[in-house]
Amino acid sequence: MNKSMYSNTPRLVLLAVALLLGGCMSLAPEYRRPPAPVASSFDNKPSAGAGVRPTADLGWQQFFQDARLKALVGLALQNNRDLRIAVLNIEQARAQFGVRRSDQWPTVNAGINGSRGPAASGEITSLYTAGLSVTAYELDLFGRVASLKDSAQAQLLGTEEARKTVQMALVASVANTYLNLLADDELLRIAQSALTTRQDSLKLTKLKFDNEAASRLDLSQAESLLEAANVALAQTTRQRAQDESSLALLLGQAVPTSLPAGLPLTAQGLVTDLPAGVPSDVLVRRPDIRAAEQQLLANNANIGAARAAFFPRITLTGSVGVASSDLDKLFNGGGATAWTFVPQLLLPIFDAGRNSANLDSAKVQRDIAVTQYEKAIQTGFKEVADALAGRTTLTEQLRAQTAQLTAEQTRMQLVDLRFKHGASSSFDVLDAQRSLFVAQQAVVQVQLQQVQNLVSLYKVLGGGWQ
Repeated sequence: MNKSMYSNTPRLVLLAVALLLGGCMSLAPEYRRPPAPVASSFDNKPSAGAGVRPTADLGWQQFFQDARLKALVGLALQNNRDLRIAVLNIEQARAQFGVRRSDQWPTVNAGINGSRGPAASGEITSLYTAGLSVTAYELDLFGRVASLKDSAQAQLLGTEEARKTVQMALVASVANTYLNLLADDELLRIAQSALTTRQDSLKLTKLKFDNEAASRLDLSQAESLLEAANVALAQTTRQRAQDESSLALLLGQAVPTSLPAGLPLTAQGLVTDLPAGVPSDVLVRRPDIRAAEQQLLANNANIGAARAAFFPRITLTGSVGVASSDLDKLFNGGGATAWTFVPQLLLPIFDAGRNSANLDSAKVQRDIAVTQYEKAIQTGFKEVADALAGRTTLTEQLRAQTAQLTAEQTRMQLVDLRFKHGASSSFDVLDAQRSLFVAQQAVVQVQLQQVQNLVSLYKVLGGGWQ
């Protein structure tokens, strides 16, 4: 390309300045975070004092102490399909943001064109051109393109927060399912022990019945308790198989057999000192609430784009290069400078209310996002309040349940002793066995609820995403 193409430098400078004009103003409403639609504090909350690490900053590797559980969580983070989808959603949103961001800059193409046609004299003429061109670049004087870019950026940030939310839920689900399996194993042990005891009782009762030392009622009661133990054993066996299938789904693969040894349900060693902090901590820390706010920011930016549609839209098309009637002379100094500059201004006059409808739609979407943001806050505070209430009451419930179990064990020992000395009937023994079995099951279930409540509190306070 010869030096003549630079002879119009002032024009090119003006063109470059025009191309770089954009985003001179924004018509998006000023964003103000909506106030939290809840009370200003939690009831009976432990505050996060100086030096206390916020729960959201406590990684799951520090929260869990069971090596087997840690290995399961690690496998889930690698293979879980829901988490993988969340990560891919981030990549899609990042690509869309890249598209919107590139709209703020002109697209420059290099090309060569040729044409042949008859001239007025009847001769065939040729024209070849080569150079750079810009096609339909929008001068973003009213911030329409910038608002769309801001919306895409907010959506990208929202998908990143959504990924954290999915990870938090996944970590908690793996932990709760694993704890269910531990409780299932303990309930299976209790059911198997009860089954063995009741089989012995039935044999003894049947022997006494055959020798007319026990009634038909005593025999029926012993048979009923034995079958009740069989029912409990079958139910727990089925529940354990289902929990193991649920764990495999969360892991994205079958549960490996080469995992580290685990801890019992009552020795999980979870961090119990989880400061709830103040509501503003939840607003800042919980990814689901941050995701809802990013969606609100995206819809707020869309209002700016909808408002800009009411104003003139200026687009530029231009090119600069060389032209020659001889292809051989196009690049060897024989070509002449060729340039075009075609600005276009479009002013909306009549669109049958389309722009107004788009603006109304954008405002409604913003109002919906505000409501969803408020609901996310309310949901978050409810979950925290429920978990704190569980931490307060489950400790007392477990104490009372354990005391009841101790009383039932003492009762069983005394009734069995009285029965051996002929002071109690077999009916008293069977009733004591039934009550003891129920109390044993209840203690395991409350132990499970207490540990799972700690996992839930960790999750709702924003823990588990790192």
